[in-house]
Amino acid sequence: PLPPAAAPHSNKTPTLLVLWHSPLPSQICTTTATLPQLRRSPEPKCGSGAMDLLIAQITTDLRSSDALRQSSALLQALQQCAAGRDVSALARTTATEILAAPSSAVCKRLALDLLRALPLPPDLLDPLLLSSLRSDLSFPDPDVAASSIASFPSLPSHLLPTLLSSAHADIAAALSSPAESLRLAAVTSLSSLLPRDDLALMCSTNPSLMGHATTWWGRLTELALDSADAVAAAAFEALARLFQELDARRMSRLAGDKLVDGEGALAVRAQWAADAIDFIWSRRNMLIARSMVMPVESFRVTVYPLVHAAKMVASGAVNTLRQIAKPGDTTIADTVEASAEKLVGVSDIVSHLLPFLSSLEPPLVFEVGINMLSLADAPGGKPEWASAAIIAILTLWDRQEFSSMRETIVRAVVANLHLLDLGMQVSLFKRLLQMLKNLRAESDRMHALACICRTALCVDLFAKESVRRGQKPVPGTDVISLFEDARVKDDLNSITSKSLFREELVASLVESCFQLSLPLPEQKNSGTESRVIGALAYGTGYGALNWTEPALDVVEVCRPCVLWDCDGRTYAIDCYLKLLVRLCHIYDTRGGVKTIKTGASQDQILNETRLRNLQLQLIRDLREVHTSRISSRLIWAISEHFDLEGLDPLLADDPEDPLNIIISNMHKTLFNTDSSATTSNRIQDVQAVLICAQRLGTRNARAGQLLSKELEEFRSSTSADSVTKHQSRYVLQIIKYVTNHPDNRWVGVGDATGDYPFSHHKLTVQFSEAAAAQDRKLEGLVHKAIQELWRPNPSQLTLLQTKGIGALHKDLPKARTLTGSSDPCYIEAYHLADPTDGRITLHLKDFEFD
Repeated sequence: PLPPAAAPHSNKTPTLLVLWHSPLPSQICTTTATLPQLRRSPEPKCGSGAMDLLIAQITTDLRSSDALRQSSALLQALQQCAAGRDVSALARTTATEILAAPSSAVCKRLALDLLRALPLPPDLLDPLLLSSLRSDLSFPDPDVAASSIASFPSLPSHLLPTLLSSAHADIAAALSSPAESLRLAAVTSLSSLLPRDDLALMCSTNPSLMGHATTWWGRLTELALDSADAVAAAAFEALARLFQELDARRMSRLAGDKLVDGEGALAVRAQWAADAIDFIWSRRNMLIARSMVMPVESFRVTVYPLVHAAKMVASGAVNTLRQIAKPGDTTIADTVEASAEKLVGVSDIVSHLLPFLSSLEPPLVFEVGINMLSLADAPGGKPEWASAAIIAILTLWDRQEFSSMRETIVRAVVANLHLLDLGMQVSLFKRLLQMLKNLRAESDRMHALACICRTALCVDLFAKESVRRGQKPVPGTDVISLFEDARVKDDLNSITSKSLFREELVASLVESCFQLSLPLPEQKNSGTESRVIGALAYGTGYGALNWTEPALDVVEVCRPCVLWDCDGRTYAIDCYLKLLVRLCHIYDTRGGVKTIKTGASQDQILNETRLRNLQLQLIRDLREVHTSRISSRLIWAISEHFDLEGLDPLLADDPEDPLNIIISNMHKTLFNTDSSATTSNRIQDVQAVLICAQRLGTRNARAGQLLSKELEEFRSSTSADSVTKHQSRYVLQIIKYVTNHPDNRWVGVGDATGDYPFSHHKLTVQFSEAAAAQDRKLEGLVHKAIQELWRPNPSQLTLLQTKGIGALHKDLPKARTLTGSSDPCYIEAYHLADPTDGRITLHLKDFEFD
């Protein structure tokens, strides 16, 4: 509250010291003003009349030649702007009366602060304002020059080349200024300006601007060793931003105009990054020492630039950057030290970071841990580094102040599981599964599950291959160990659990098995980041069916899923049955378990025995399946590949005979008229059973006799409609023909295809059912996570390494006139704006109408 005004008869006017925060850190600006000039005008109540009066009053004060009145008016304008009121009408007056005219340092700084806070109209960005900013760079007060250079990033792209080229000497002087505030302002402004897409593109076509920007980057890199902590921290942040913009290959969120990045901008950034990496690597010991004397809150910004430079040098990627910067230059060679020197340098940085894993500040622990994982993935990295980093990151799970970052913790851990040794991976599986249950049931959880499933399968393969090579087996490396935890096992065996997590787990395991069965695409110089431990990393030489062994473990441990009551959802169970059918087809379980006399190996005999036992167990489980849809699909999956000829004929009348159990359950489905069966698409269930009856009856005489009775009874009952009656008659004719002509059956009547016809991509889903919609959503999440993990989209750097510079050419969209329209429509047109700006991204697709 302001003190009471001075008495009228007093000849002394009370004064007040005014303080305001500048946009520059650690700066406080002061002025002295009389109280009558600083008294607030009444706040506008409603309407625009009071606001117009206030703006008119501020404008009058700005046009006066009194520095105190001008400063108080600018303060009032900043106050209204901070309150969210529109004072953009003051922009032109501020630029004309304060910036373009001789004014005090305080007024100039306040005016620059105000103009940065206002949306500037295009007509204001004229030579008058630019010349004012340009002249203020050489203002005697370094704080004014700092405010002027801090205004550069807010200018539109087309004004930057001229301004930067004319002011390059002043910018260089600011970077070397003895005033800490001016150095800090220059570093902060350039760090947000230089990595931008628009500026990189300008530099690619403007050699003069490119030379100036390269000089500034060199100076920015040197300022990481500045004596002022704030300046050094800002320089480290600038380097981190440069590396991230190049590495992540995303559109810059800092750019005023979003432009399509291309070869030129990439080459420019690559040159800047290569120069910065060379400097950091050559001065790494000095930079490490400089970071150690920084305040703890600033240490975190020094971690990423050091680690990234070391990794690029150790992996040799810095030479790739040089080749991108100067394509076709054959003189580029590995200029860094020998590989031993690289390993020593990387170890020095790890030793520098290791003590900070036990810090009390969670963000610092996470930053150091993530970067140590990055070094563990570089050539010469050690599993011990990854173990220490992951253990430190996992300690943040129960930290209350870090609870909102649990998804980030899990994603960081699971994405780097392949860096650990086998024992550490297996010990983490059970804990990670429990942690995942607490995550959101969206793609974050799915991606983490996909990582765990992939690693578990590869660990299993790698352990089996090691045993084949005569090494000692590592306990707990099989997939079954993933489910040893009692809580996971209870969740899998529970019938009425409503948890989606177990469905996601089964679907992810199965989809990972299918991905494991596909050949890996050939990638040259793909880098160590894409490696997967186990068979995928080292190659396996014991046959193309090596993936079936972990897949057998998966179908054994996921067997309880057929008993689940998932409120109508079937996607996870369909995935499971699809894998089961595929394995049965591969091992030809119709022909029974092979013997050594027929040429089968010990592994094949063991696997076929496991599959037969699993089929018998699933047949016994049929009695406990209460959902008609699941029952019919399970019957189809089993009977299509079951060894009917190997059944004991003496047990033909036994209710426990597998064939009798199958047919009795088919009877339940055919004659089920409950309301639950009607609402769960009974037509599809009956169709599945009839197709199954046709295949079973044509394969085995006893099955044909029993099924003929069932179908005759079904035809004459009220449970069959006209369509199913005709279909039953058709199936009966086929069974009768095959029974009467056993030696004249046509080819393919009983052949197994190994296909599972009930998967979602082959069936029309009625989205009126909530369960079907949820199934499709789950399917989309699983496929997205699996594809992202197993077949990631190559980055631009990978494309450059594999296909050369021509891979980055972007063809312009071609106009095409649609039928019935004279307006051309582009095949794909994108409004190149960042969604975070609040603008809409348009995706126009080409539709042709006949």
